[in-house]
Amino acid sequence: MLPPAARLAARRLLGLASASASEAAGRRLASSPIAAAGYSAAASRGSVSSTRPFSTALNYHLDSPENKPDMKWEFSEANMKKVNEILSHYPSNYKQSGIIPLLDLAQQQHGGWVPVAAMDAIAKIVEVAPIRVYEVATFYTMFNRTKVGKYHLLVCGTTPCMIRGSREIEDTLLEHLGVKRNEVTSDGLFSVGEMECMGCCVNAPMIAVADYSKGSEGYTYNYYEDLTPKRVVEIVEMLRRGETPPRGTQHPERKNSGPAGGNTTLHGEPKPPPCRDLDAC
Repeated sequence: MLPPAARLAARRLLGLASASASEAAGRRLASSPIAAAGYSAAASRGSVSSTRPFSTALNYHLDSPENKPDMKWEFSEANMKKVNEILSHYPSNYKQSGIIPLLDLAQQQHGGWVPVAAMDAIAKIVEVAPIRVYEVATFYTMFNRTKVGKYHLLVCGTTPCMIRGSREIEDTLLEHLGVKRNEVTSDGLFSVGEMECMGCCVNAPMIAVADYSKGSEGYTYNYYEDLTPKRVVEIVEMLRRGETPPRGTQHPERKNSGPAGGNTTLHGEPKPPPCRDLDAC
């Protein structure tokens, strides 16, 4: 019998295969008006999947009215200066080394996500085949390839944060905003995602907020730590009002990563070890 982790992986793979088969069937049937109508009717009854799991969106691209290769996309005049500055860090025959910072800049300009047209534009700038940019954008989950909110809230889901209540933080956010994970609120302001270890385990649980509300010029990315369900809702409402919540720990008795109430040890100079003459060093 397979272990639980293997069974879970198998179920996920079967789900992806089922979704891919349904989409392939839809494309084949679309060539016939009659068959296409039947497929649409079946989809409306729920007998054919008309949507794909979000996980599959990480693996491949499907054209949509707002995300097609033939759409015009280019960096703004101000950002082209940044592009040239980024490329100046690399030898002229290694322009492709700038793909990651250029994707990041494109994401900031485009409101938090990178359309395929932006990837094609970057490929031309660094003089590589578009697939070289696609493989970077699909490998790193920091690059969003579907729309996100102006405030993209990322909940840390790694073990220390999970033990300290990150699932309750995420559930509170989803319920308060009325969305599912990776959905955008109807006003376009917020979306909620998950990120693995943010490297601030001592202040768990925490979220990161990517603020795309002011474009690439005003882009910020801040951590909010030591959260409670009540406090995370307060942060959301401050962002909604256009305010800037205090970043870092939200614990009233902590400073940065120090203990609540102040240090309990190391109040003075530490004693030197008795076995060494430090002055002789």
